[in-house]
Amino acid sequence: MMRALFHSLGGRISCFSLRAGSLCRALLLCLVACLPMGGHAMERQLWDAQWRFALADSPEMAQLSYDDSAWRVLNLPHDWAIEGNFYVKNPSGAVGGALPGGVGWYRKHLMLTDNNEHSRYVLHFDGAFMNTSVYVNGKLVGIRPYGFIGFGFDITPFLNKKGENVVAVRIDNAQQPNCRWYTGCGIYRHVYLLRSDEVRLAQWGVQVLPVLKGRGANITLNSTIESFATQARKLSLKQMVYDAEGRCVAQSTTPCVAHEGKNTVSQKIKMTNAKLWWPHAPYIYKVVSQLIDGKKVLDRDTTTMGLRNIAFDAKTGFAINGRNTKLNGVCLHGDLGCLGSAINEDALYRQLRMMKDMGANAIRCSHNPPAPELLHMCDTMGLMVMDEAFDQWRTGKTQFDYALFFDKWAEKDITDMVLRDRNHPSIILWSIGNEVLEQWNTDKNQGVDLDDVNILLNNARDPSRLADNKELSDNSKITRWLADIVRRNDPSRLITAGCNETSPNNHLFKSGAIDVIGFNYHSKQVAKVPENFPGKPFLLSESVSALQTRGFYAMPSDSIRRLPGKRRPFIDTSFLCSAYDNSCTSWSATHEATWDVVKHTPFCSGQFIWTGFDYIGEPTPFNFPARSSYFGIVDLAGFPKDAYYLYQSEWTNKTVLHLFPHWNWMPGQTIDLWCYYNNADEVELFVNGQSRGVKRKANEHEYHVMWRERFEPGTVRVVSRKAGRQVAERTVNTAAQPHHLRLTPNRKTLLANGRSLVFITVEVVDKDGNLCPWAENEVFFSLNGHASIAGVDNGSPFSLERFKDNRRKAFFGKCLVVVQAGNDGGEVNLKAKSIGLEDAELKLEIKAK
Repeated sequence: MMRALFHSLGGRISCFSLRAGSLCRALLLCLVACLPMGGHAMERQLWDAQWRFALADSPEMAQLSYDDSAWRVLNLPHDWAIEGNFYVKNPSGAVGGALPGGVGWYRKHLMLTDNNEHSRYVLHFDGAFMNTSVYVNGKLVGIRPYGFIGFGFDITPFLNKKGENVVAVRIDNAQQPNCRWYTGCGIYRHVYLLRSDEVRLAQWGVQVLPVLKGRGANITLNSTIESFATQARKLSLKQMVYDAEGRCVAQSTTPCVAHEGKNTVSQKIKMTNAKLWWPHAPYIYKVVSQLIDGKKVLDRDTTTMGLRNIAFDAKTGFAINGRNTKLNGVCLHGDLGCLGSAINEDALYRQLRMMKDMGANAIRCSHNPPAPELLHMCDTMGLMVMDEAFDQWRTGKTQFDYALFFDKWAEKDITDMVLRDRNHPSIILWSIGNEVLEQWNTDKNQGVDLDDVNILLNNARDPSRLADNKELSDNSKITRWLADIVRRNDPSRLITAGCNETSPNNHLFKSGAIDVIGFNYHSKQVAKVPENFPGKPFLLSESVSALQTRGFYAMPSDSIRRLPGKRRPFIDTSFLCSAYDNSCTSWSATHEATWDVVKHTPFCSGQFIWTGFDYIGEPTPFNFPARSSYFGIVDLAGFPKDAYYLYQSEWTNKTVLHLFPHWNWMPGQTIDLWCYYNNADEVELFVNGQSRGVKRKANEHEYHVMWRERFEPGTVRVVSRKAGRQVAERTVNTAAQPHHLRLTPNRKTLLANGRSLVFITVEVVDKDGNLCPWAENEVFFSLNGHASIAGVDNGSPFSLERFKDNRRKAFFGKCLVVVQAGNDGGEVNLKAKSIGLEDAELKLEIKAK
């Protein structure tokens, strides 16, 4: 099946071998793919290993005869931009991360000994950025401009089934800027080679539509069969539902006839004693489809299913399975910090786990279809998802963005997003666009100044730029067209769009095609929603845009800083934003202010905070050398900022008592001490053992308590109490001089699969183990064993140090090193050294497969 997870086929007779480089060398070093011949279901081969890569461009690179023996050998997924240097003149600009673009080629050789004239081959890419051209044996198979959606090509007509073949892939990301954030460059998601019979289940061809009925469920299964045979074939389609324990709980078999082309078969299955999918208990079923010819299984498909009812209501907000629930969501871009955009399951899971532990229950995929792995993880972790298609329609925001391709490719791209993702129970909403300029009357492809784009998007427009009541505008018609495509392929979910224009005369709203009104920011306009949009459900599709640098605190903390103001450029040579919740963009509000609106507005379904993690690019409010964002609740290295604990105190039942900032200041300096807490009535502060008073939140609209104290070296301690009984206690000590390094891994055991990662926090501490909050020591790393350093970081948005290196300066006392396992087991030793500090050493274990 085309969507099943890759499984091992070891021990079978090989039908082809894979190689890189010249034919003679490949015969000695080839990788055995082991696809069986004749009568078997479609086989799916993970095709990531041993590609050859060159950052160059020439038409000859597509040819079978081209000598690629000198090219670099690497495994996919791969992002070549993250390997580069930050440079002010890189065409992506700071908004794109100031990292290089260019044109790159990938090549992979394939030896076939396939005697079956009816077998078919599909080459599938989960994602490649951007302008991808695929060649087989020198002939162009197909192109795909959009870099964020998966795509595949049937390469059968181009193959030599009894001999050598070469697949060449050209990625063109030279014309920049083409996005408003860092995208990465290359084949940055997984690649698969699939072999099938001439009759098969179509790519993303099985649609699962469950409807809850009492304690059971009625399931409609719509399956598309694709046939390359000229003769009609009588087949049967067997479909089975398996519970989480692997038991078949329902099944049905239907006879069908496969004619040349595509045919759709519908089946209905009834289930009893159904278990529901909840964010706190995400129960997953599997639906297995088998296309059968007599006793032979021609093809099989496995997809997930979750049983849940979702509802958006204009008065009561969002509900799942009849239970009202706030969408406590975050927006996430696709990069993985120092690893770039190349997908890695361990790194992605780390991000999602941190968001879940913070109390988030929803993710917005900003502003494009995500990697498939994210949706699979959200299914099983209980994270609800807003799946989003585009950041531009016909009118561009950057010079070379998707607006250049919209007219030709939008229908294909949004269709593929829905077909690919529609069976995921985690997805609760489709978004057809983010802050598109078609909200107003626009000139096609006019673009905007990137430095001012966010300010301009949120400025009030002249009413003449909005829709009137005379006739449906072209922009409203585009909205309807996109919404109709989504509904045609998935009638089970509602549609939204992230909009800056809050007037009901916004062309998107005026179309009537938007089911759930989505505001990006403008929280002061929320109260008017019932009047302006009667009967329409509502959410904050994007919110907050607070600006924070982990570890930096600007006082007084009760003075709000709105940056960058109404115009760019904004200049502050520190390139730092306050980690108190007192710094935000001019178009939005602080974390606490926005949450107060969401929490106390029953009809507001929830919010998606901009953003869960810092991301590369868009370094608002600054320009270069700043090159990554300040918006995240967690910094780029994965270290939580203080706002993390605000949400944890509000969104979870975990006992939270978080005191900040650190306690290393100048003698006599006035310092504001904040505390987030829950499960308690009051908090008392002690400075060097002396009480500085008890504080309580005055009302339900306050989210922290504060003391203003003069610094004196020593210890600050807070104690929280409920009904007079102590609930929790936290202590912060004044750190002495930096003494040694401390290494803290997120785990100590890796798998010998070439991809397994461990994230190691590196801290500069004093002799007693207290973090030195002002430390900037440069730390050097070395490894022994079958592992490598995948990346380094420190969370600084303006550091121009390379991400791919064996050294990193501490930033406010911390940095990060990411170690990646090789393919062999054994022990790995990581050593960290810094001038003037005692070394640190960490032992890791790599377990063989």
